[in-house]
Amino acid sequence: MNVRSFIDRPILSGVISVLILIVGLIALVQLPLERFPDIAPPTVNVISRFTGASAETTQKSVVVPLEESSTAWSTCSTGPASCQLSSAPNL
Repeated sequence: MNVRSFIDRPILSGVISVLILIVGLIALVQLPLERFPDIAPPTVNVISRFTGASAETTQKSVVVPLEESSTAWSTCSTGPASCQLSSAPNL
């Protein structure tokens, strides 16, 4: 069908529009909705290496400020200082 068919037959245009609307409403009603989908919390891994620094220096210089500035909970270890910051989604 070309555009001229719809111009010459306005009732056909209206019927097709109503059919598309009805099919869309039926699809909308049958669309599944999941309220609380399972998602992984956002996670950031931070690894820093201070060559020649002790574990305490790395802890004071990197790990403690990182934990204090973060609103997330963290799991940290020293050596090369590594922190995993995770935040739970707001419920």
